[in-house]
Formats: sequence, C-alpha cells, structure tokens
Amino acid sequence: MGICLLMGLLTTGCSQQRREVLPEGNAVYYWRTDWRLDSTERAFLKQHHINKVYCRYFDVVMNDSLGPMPNATIRFSENLPEGIELIPTVFITEDCMHQKPDGLAEKIVKRIIQMNETNDIMGVKEIQIDCDFTAKSRRYYYDFLSELANSSLFTSHFSLLSTTIRLHQLSMKVPPVDYGVLMLYNTGHPMKFMERNPILDIRDVAPYLRYLEDYELPMAAAYPIFLWHRIIQGVDIEHVATAEEIMRVKTAVEKERPELKRLILTYDLAKDNINRYKPKTYEEIYSH
Repeated sequence: MGICLLMGLLTTGCSQQRREVLPEGNAVYYWRTDWRLDSTERAFLKQHHINKVYCRYFDVVMNDSLGPMPNATIRFSENLPEGIELIPTVFITEDCMHQKPDGLAEKIVKRIIQMNETNDIMGVKEIQIDCDFTAKSRRYYYDFLSELANSSLFTSHFSLLSTTIRLHQLSMKVPPVDYGVLMLYNTGHPMKFMERNPILDIRDVAPYLRYLEDYELPMAAAYPIFLWHRIIQGVDIEHVATAEEIMRVKTAVEKERPELKRLILTYDLAKDNINRYKPKTYEEIYSH
C-alpha cells in the first residue's frame, strides 16, 4: 500500500511539473526567409488567438570543409504584431550530427541573441531546435542539446529549450529538453505517394500511438495546413492533408495522450495555407 501511495504521489508530481513546463495556447510555425505578414496572416493570428510563433531563424547545414554552417537566415522586414511571443527555431540537418559538433551550441545561441538584438526582438524566452535525428545521430544530437541547455549563455538569456519529435523518434530515449513538439506531418514515404498521402495518413500514425502514453517528455502537437508539391519521375504530384484526416489523427493522438491538447501548432503561417481551409476547420484543429 505504501509503495502504491508513493507511486501515486510521484505520478501526480510529474503531471503537475509537466503542466508547469509545457506552454499553453495556440501557435504556428513561420518558415520563410523574410518576416513580413500580410493582412490575411495578421487576421489569422487574431481570429484564432495565436500568441506564439515558432519562427525559423536559420538552418545549419554541413559544409564539407568547414563543418556545420548557418544557411538561409531570416530577414525581419517589419516588427512583430503586438502580443506575439517569438520562439527562434533552428533547423539542423541530420548529417551535422554524425560526429561531435564542437562549439556549435554556443555559436547558435550567440547568433540568436545577436539577431534578437539587431532586430529589437524582445521577450524571447525559448529556443527550439529541429532535427530529424536517427539512431546514428541521436547520441551526438543529445550531447549537443545538453551542452546548449547548460551553457551559461543560454541560461542567462533563455528559460526553455524544446525540440521537434518525429513519429519514428518516439521509440528512442527522450532528448534532454524541456518539451517536444510532435510533428504530425510528412508522416509518409514520399515515394509511396500513390498509396498514401505523404503529408498525413492515419495509417502511418497508428503504429506509433502505443508510444505516446509512456513517452517521458512533455509534448505539444503540430498539424499540417500546407500543400505538398513536387515532380517525381516526370509526374507533377500534388497533395494536401484533408481536414477530415487532420481531425482523425488529432482525435487518435489526444485519446492516447490528452496533454497534446494543451499546446497546438499548425505548419505553417502563409496566406495560401490559411485560405486552404474554412475558419471552422481551424477552430476544430485548435480546440482544446
């Protein structure tokens, strides 16, 4: 009885800690190289009470002679809308983590701080790192995250570190961050586009549902609102996730892990994406 009581207290304590660490509300990714919002995008933020924008600041790509290097840095052509919290997000290609990336963590933090100061971006409390790490790169990626989170430069300027979590990563040990964003898009193999929608298909998500309940990291969820377009073997292919499929997946993951209702993101903020669905659909996606 004593052990059961203790376990119950520990479980309660963990859930309380999770609720405190994980932000709450509606959010969106911004994945362009110029920060400039039109009237449709500004109205979208207001209408759906979006208070957080996870903004891609730059990529980190592997240079054969110089090692990991920044690429495609964003330019801020206008100020942020009032009431919006910006979360600098850095995409790191997986091959950057095939060996120990010495000094990369501090370089990234310095670059983000410099960009914030240059563009008068205030109130930044968090950094997110996006990397499609695999079993091969996981060790160095986790070491990199630990180095970043524990650096004095990070702790003196920021209070949260998050990372993206892809479905195949749910079977691995959790990364050393405050929380993860479960990426519920690009779930299918691009070469199997004739069989399933590569953006989102419940059949690709279903095998991973069993990992959600016991995954020991606070998590938010991100859903696709974008169009997938590319030419494969001379054939012009276009895919978009239907509202019905998004809601089917949302219902399934939230059943296994109700916490995924707490912070909801869409990918990504752009006029064409916004116009793809009716306002009612976005209300359903962002429903808590």
